[in-house]
Amino acid sequence: MSPTERDSAGDGRPESPPSIRHSHSRGFGMGFVIKLVLMALINAFGLFGILSAWAAESWGILVFLLLALIAADLVYFLPTRRMLPAKYLYPGLIFLLVFQIFVVLYTAATAFTNYGDGHNSTKQAAVNQLTRTYEQRVAGGQEYPVSVLNADGDLALATVQDGRVLVGSAHQALSPVEGATVTNGAIDAVPGYDILDYGQVTAAHEAVMDLRVPVSDDPAVGALRTDDGRTAYPYTPTLVYDEQANAMVSDDGTVYADNGQGAFVSPAGEELRPGWRVFVGLDNFAAIFDPAILGGPFVSVTLWTFAFAILSVALTFFLGLLLAMLFNDKNLKFRNVYRAIIFLPYAFPAFLSILIWAGLLNADFGYINQVLLGGANIPWLDNPWLAKASLLLVNLWLGFPYMFLVTTGALQSIPSELYESADMDGAGVVQKFRSITLPMLMVAVGPLLIASFAMNFNNFNVIYLLTGGGPQDLESTTGVGATDILISFVYKIAFAGGTNDYGVASALSILIFIMVAVVSALTFRRSRALEEIN
Repeated sequence: MSPTERDSAGDGRPESPPSIRHSHSRGFGMGFVIKLVLMALINAFGLFGILSAWAAESWGILVFLLLALIAADLVYFLPTRRMLPAKYLYPGLIFLLVFQIFVVLYTAATAFTNYGDGHNSTKQAAVNQLTRTYEQRVAGGQEYPVSVLNADGDLALATVQDGRVLVGSAHQALSPVEGATVTNGAIDAVPGYDILDYGQVTAAHEAVMDLRVPVSDDPAVGALRTDDGRTAYPYTPTLVYDEQANAMVSDDGTVYADNGQGAFVSPAGEELRPGWRVFVGLDNFAAIFDPAILGGPFVSVTLWTFAFAILSVALTFFLGLLLAMLFNDKNLKFRNVYRAIIFLPYAFPAFLSILIWAGLLNADFGYINQVLLGGANIPWLDNPWLAKASLLLVNLWLGFPYMFLVTTGALQSIPSELYESADMDGAGVVQKFRSITLPMLMVAVGPLLIASFAMNFNNFNVIYLLTGGGPQDLESTTGVGATDILISFVYKIAFAGGTNDYGVASALSILIFIMVAVVSALTFRRSRALEEIN
């Protein structure tokens, strides 16, 4: 027996052969059963998503779900060790694609369209909506007592004429059906359809109101429309789409031509709403810099955004550093207790702290004015400059514990020999801070300061919850306020400005990304120069 076959203890006994580990992918234990159940659920939800995307004709989502589902089955069922890393990476990769890559690409695509209020669908959908909106009741038209029917999700109307039951849907004109039963003029049953009762009609009220059933194959006769699900009247559209002319023509002969920008416009300049989404190139970016549109607010908001982010980082960093240096003295009693107390604002939920500060700073009922200042009426949140100062104060309260935490750790990593050498050279406190403490700290916390700048650059919560971007500029048509930063400006353009201009908001989001990326790149380059100190 060779020495290599003996036990390491040297007792001459041969080593036992290594145990063979069986892969869960090949066994049928409890682990395999759990994996099988989870994968069955994933495949069920994936198949449901694929069918839903097929029904909605969302082909991009359908392809993504199909590929993701196939990849999941391959990763978790192929019996090979090469797939082991993929089993851990796959969930994170899917979330990255859905919540990061897709959002970025969709925002970038939207920035070059006119997507927004009145331009949020396709041209065909806009034509259909216009013909439904611009219609009038047929003068002297017959009144039809109707029942609302449902056949596999498709609504229809049924009425009794001359003892016969006529049924029609959005795609089929009224026509008689066989086998329907009527009692005292009320329809009891229609083969292939379910008759909706009053509660069901109320639940589907919007779909019932949108239903248009042609009375006959002649469009001039009109289509039935009901508001209550019991009585219908014939309506005719006052606008008709002319496919050859690519225009909407009204009953008075006015032609609304396609202006190439997602709308039908008359020769007099009257625009029909809604329009549809089209590619507009760089028009959204031009609107941002145009002084007559968004250029004025954009400049002022951008300047305040940079000021807010820089001042927030600087104030929180230096206050946190000051407290960290103060409690870094090993001879200080109860310093750990003090550190825990200082950290409390960071442990408390930020949005609750902001709302509490909003109450404290209320001009009429706030604790600061009424109690601390003896009933003063200082408009902390209603004056532009005081509102900005209040934002910086609240953000300082929220952010200094974090800076205190990171600088405390960084201070403890600085070698004490450096300070001893400086003392021997006769350096003062200020000189040691400027030549040793601050440079060494910047090497350690530089990336954290960059991350803090990026966070404060897009700090929507503190702006929205404390001031709402106000006080509002009453002369502005965008609803911008004195304390709005770029991200809250984007929110107002997209959701709170009354226009819901998603295209311009997406273009502004791209500009925000570029600004943060440029500042971060320049700052990282500067921080690399400081690394030479080590």
